Amino acid sequence: MKILISDKMSNKVEEVLNSKSIDFDVKTGMEPSELKSIIDNYDGILIRSATKLTADILENCKNLKVIGRAGVGVDNVDLDTATKNKILVMNTPLGNLEATAELTVGLIFSLYRHIHLANNSTHEGKWEKSKLMGTELKGKTLGVVGFGNIGQRVAEICKVIGMNIITNSKSASEEDLAKFNASKVTTEQLLKESDVLTLHTKLNDETKNMLNKNTIASMKSSAVIINCARGGLITEMDLKDCLDNDVIAGAAIDVYEKEPATENVMFGAKNLLLTPHLGASSKEAQVNVAIDVANQVSDYLKENKIVNNVNSF
Repeated sequence: MKILISDKMSNKVEEVLNSKSIDFDVKTGMEPSELKSIIDNYDGILIRSATKLTADILENCKNLKVIGRAGVGVDNVDLDTATKNKILVMNTPLGNLEATAELTVGLIFSLYRHIHLANNSTHEGKWEKSKLMGTELKGKTLGVVGFGNIGQRVAEICKVIGMNIITNSKSASEEDLAKFNASKVTTEQLLKESDVLTLHTKLNDETKNMLNKNTIASMKSSAVIINCARGGLITEMDLKDCLDNDVIAGAAIDVYEKEPATENVMFGAKNLLLTPHLGASSKEAQVNVAIDVANQVSDYLKENKIVNNVNSF
């Protein structure tokens, strides 16, 4: 059996595969046509977010058995085609949990205390102490969309800060809610009551463009939005318009509809903090997801052991 590593990842992935006596090739940055021509020579493929496994690439695969995603989101994989061709798709939901949660909380602090603005201003020799008056998080309401591993970790940290936690998650159990003294509310209530709205949900037909000019308009004018999940959850032009017209107070965005976001309609928006998809970009997270994905794919190929699959057949 042989595995293709098509995205850059920690060399720990190679150490794991070597320890399990599995042959592999590392070929990153391929054009779709090149990937399509070779992908079925392999039993498995390990990817991050850069490789796009479209229906066109997967439709004629007869030998490929498993796709391992070093990370959480699998919207870069055509799950319908993979399932039709009996290709198992796995992700690694715990490897970058801490990194994404910590970035989320860092962005919240930066927005509330204007840290990013104060840094630029002070470097320019200004002393805008009164202009950069901040707001405290204690006593504010955190609205969490997506109450999975990352959403709960953010809630845990923010609960310690002294924030009130609410979520519109239909799947959140009473046990999970009780851990953070969190309340389950409707989406309408979530939008209306949140001082900080943070997104940690999957991108699908139900959640795509869930934040748009109409839904954002129902939020507090003092509210801020954090998105470290998926770019398609927010209509980007609508967010820019809402920020520029003071519909909400600010936003921090780490993910985009099209990446890399070297050009984007949101650039230049008022009170908008942008980062280049840093959610999983910690040294620890990169090691964790590499080890996890290599182990999971190896164990599936050698022992038919299934862990963290996102499809089934």
